[in-house]
Amino acid sequence: MKKIRNWRLAVVLMLVLTAGTSTAFLTIQETRDFRIARNLDIFFSLFRELNTFYVDEINPDKLIKTGIDDMLKSLDPYTVYYPESEGEEIAFMTTGKYGGIGSIIRGGADYAVISQIYKGFPADIAGMKPGDKLLKADGASLKGFTPQQVSDKLKGNPGTTINLTIERNGTEKVFNVKREKIAVPPVSYYGMIGSGTGYIRFDNSFTENSSDDVRRALVELEASHPRQIILDIRNNPGGLLSEAVNVVNLFVGPGNEVVSTRGRVKQFDESFKTTKPAVDEKIPLAVLINRGSASASEIVAGAIQDLDRGVIVGQRSYGKGLVQITRPLSYNTQLKITTAKYYIPSGRCIQALDYSHPNPDGSVGVIPDSLISDFKTRNGRIVKDGGGITPDIDVTPETLSQVTAELLVRNFIFDYATDYYWTHPAPEDPSAFHISDQDYSDFRNYLVGRSFSYKTNTEESLNNLITNAKKEKYYDIHKELFTDLEKDLNHSLDQDLKTFRKEITELLEDEILSRYFYEEGAIAKTLGTDEQVQKAIEILNNREAYNSVLHVKTSPTLVLGKDRRPLPYAAHLGWNSDRMPV
Repeated sequence: MKKIRNWRLAVVLMLVLTAGTSTAFLTIQETRDFRIARNLDIFFSLFRELNTFYVDEINPDKLIKTGIDDMLKSLDPYTVYYPESEGEEIAFMTTGKYGGIGSIIRGGADYAVISQIYKGFPADIAGMKPGDKLLKADGASLKGFTPQQVSDKLKGNPGTTINLTIERNGTEKVFNVKREKIAVPPVSYYGMIGSGTGYIRFDNSFTENSSDDVRRALVELEASHPRQIILDIRNNPGGLLSEAVNVVNLFVGPGNEVVSTRGRVKQFDESFKTTKPAVDEKIPLAVLINRGSASASEIVAGAIQDLDRGVIVGQRSYGKGLVQITRPLSYNTQLKITTAKYYIPSGRCIQALDYSHPNPDGSVGVIPDSLISDFKTRNGRIVKDGGGITPDIDVTPETLSQVTAELLVRNFIFDYATDYYWTHPAPEDPSAFHISDQDYSDFRNYLVGRSFSYKTNTEESLNNLITNAKKEKYYDIHKELFTDLEKDLNHSLDQDLKTFRKEITELLEDEILSRYFYEEGAIAKTLGTDEQVQKAIEILNNREAYNSVLHVKTSPTLVLGKDRRPLPYAAHLGWNSDRMPV
């Protein structure tokens, strides 16, 4: 009898506890739902009052979008709202296709300028060239338009025609260009370097079917019987996760996990494995990465590293380990939302910034060193999480001198290449093309004629020092010292052109060759002087060194502290505010 009473008591207690737990859960959920409903009601009431009583007329669409954008920015930079008017942007990000004329434009003083022409597309067929200044579109002036505004004007439905007025060498010309569906080539170049190394540059995003282009390039290279392959994904901002898996599958056979995703909604967690026979599982492989390699690029590099399928050469990658999907909203709007983190075969997530724990001022810090963990590759090598993919062989290219950077950023090199193109015949052999002494002298005279000048950072710092010294009344006391410093630190254009001739010449040759032989011609020329490409060839040619990298038990050197912070992600989205596809 006593046992029956105890059993009944236990059942009652269990029912009470279960009911209490369920009630607590429902209470928490009701509280959360109430808070959401309350805040939405407050927002609606606030907006209604603004619309009724604000002193000036307000734009409801603009105001609401600003509110949504700022709300989403507090989460992470990848969760983005797209109104109906920006639906094409989502399509372009996933497919790499748009209706346009097939060129890239950049900003100019008053008018946008064509900076690149895609070979075989409408702008090329019509005869347009880099350096053409865009004056009018269908008779409407484009003066003062931003590159984004010009891009919006020039894009349109395939099959429609746009009338463009351009200025070339001081003369206006008119082109009628029929728009087509433009597919940005994912693989900008592939070919053999010497007789033994196949090279594939895959730098234009992981869009739909981009892995097919990589496969096609690899298969064609295999026909030349290369001893080794370099896959260059530097500056590739990423894209579709499925395409990253397909690219890895070209070098890794079926049944290997490439990446898994884990998020708050557990039924969406998924593991992605290779499913097809590889094109080549054995050929020695080097993958090139840099700080512009993000997202899907990091899945490829990380999987190749974790599976010990090849060596990673270059610089630490960006560090984006978050997954986004698009969700349809009402009125044909869309939300791109972060739903999960991704984990590569060793089990590590390479996300560099911790958006879940922002600082009090709203800024976001890197994953602290104390939380960095060790993981192991298939061969037992130690690799780490929390800061992008660290290359097996670190090669950091030399930074440009300030004079070279000024010439590049302010488009003096671009403009000189344009003038050169219209006054010189095409080189017979692009690989043998070199800037002559006379060409370089002409470039110097061109800069003088354009009144090129600049101040070094040292000169700027000295000017600030002099300004502060005058405010604090120390300048007159040490005037002779400041005068001597100004004389010693003043730069000379002729001296700078002489000192930094090698790097300036390389940029001039690249830009000039792109005029005659499109992007492929410029890329082919740079391979011989590209430090990271040459280092990859060196390690691939030394099989003993190559194999030792893949079997050594120590990890690559992880760059810690400030250097683990990635560059602003906007720099890796493919296009920026001054460079747009049309």
